[in-house]
Amino acid sequence: MTFNFEAMLAEVKTDVLRWRRHIHAHPELSFQEHKTADYIAEQLESFGGLTLTRLTPNSVVADLKGAYPGPMYALRADIDALPIQEENDEPFCSTVPGVMHACGHDAHTSMLLGAAKVLTQCQSALHGSVRFIFQHAEELPPGGAQELVDLGVLDGVEKIFGLHVMPNSPTGEVGLKEGVFCASTDNFDITITGKGGHGSMPHLCIDPVVIGAEVVTALQNVVARRIDPLQVPVLTIATFQSGESYNVIPERVKLAGTLRTHHSSVREQVPLLMEQIISGITAAHGATYELRWTRGYVNGDNHPEACAIARQVIEKTLGPQALREVTQPLFGGEDFSSYQQKVPGCFLFIGSGNEKIGATYGVHNPRFRLDEEALQIGVALHVGFIRQLLMNDA
Repeated sequence: MTFNFEAMLAEVKTDVLRWRRHIHAHPELSFQEHKTADYIAEQLESFGGLTLTRLTPNSVVADLKGAYPGPMYALRADIDALPIQEENDEPFCSTVPGVMHACGHDAHTSMLLGAAKVLTQCQSALHGSVRFIFQHAEELPPGGAQELVDLGVLDGVEKIFGLHVMPNSPTGEVGLKEGVFCASTDNFDITITGKGGHGSMPHLCIDPVVIGAEVVTALQNVVARRIDPLQVPVLTIATFQSGESYNVIPERVKLAGTLRTHHSSVREQVPLLMEQIISGITAAHGATYELRWTRGYVNGDNHPEACAIARQVIEKTLGPQALREVTQPLFGGEDFSSYQQKVPGCFLFIGSGNEKIGATYGVHNPRFRLDEEALQIGVALHVGFIRQLLMNDA
């Protein structure tokens, strides 16, 4: 059977736009995406031919079994929003105060819905199966991906593919980074306890503010002097909290920050080095400390075989000019990496920037917006993966 994919993609365009705008207007935070998941399930059920599973109440998995036996491949979209107050003036802006789709997950979801609608019409020609994963809680470690992996979402899956919109790249461009493409993401909290007292008598106190400042400065030596320069991580102290009065030396300070690295060995080494530095400084001043870690996502690592498939699909679908080979990995995190710990996968970056419409603000910005023409590119690539892998017409 021959399919007119150009016509099928054009036919679903209006739906994809409508789905994206509905989800954008009704965002839900990580681990709270119940209405979003219900909406997704409602659309999927209307397509017919899919077997739906709710491994968690706030996620949806849909299987499309082809007419012929063969392998199973997975396509994934994340569905959660961020705790950001939207500052755009579009008619479909967030209706939820303080919550916004500022990372494009509404776009990812609508792209995958569009692909599902197209591919369900191709069931008679599929030599294998497709698993559509609409995943919760990408934005908040430990993340929804690992939870779904633990619940068996990749059982029987051979490879997985995912997409992410990127407003700093123009619409029509698709970025691919083979190997490590993003960093591991771990957060830490440091509490330094001294001895409080009157600001006029510091000699009778153990000032945790001064000690904390010394710790902040000294920790930068981990990056500058203790790690191989070719493997340096990002070590950021993002908060420093202590005291509320002009003349009271506080009892303690609280620091918090993040560690990002592309190397698993560095991920294990840095906490040990931080412990040495904090222990030494606090002991020298007669203070005590507590260092607590919250482990986040592992490195995202694009598998060579999956990347080779993605390159072919990009060039066939959009032309060779669309492919941009990314040379440096990001220091951002992405819990798609949890899937890649289990099966080979490839994660692509879909350009969605357009200066003419103001789509220039980065992700996690209250004025983030995207060029909605990028939606069709995402749908076409998802469909292209399955055509390449499970359909003879490719």
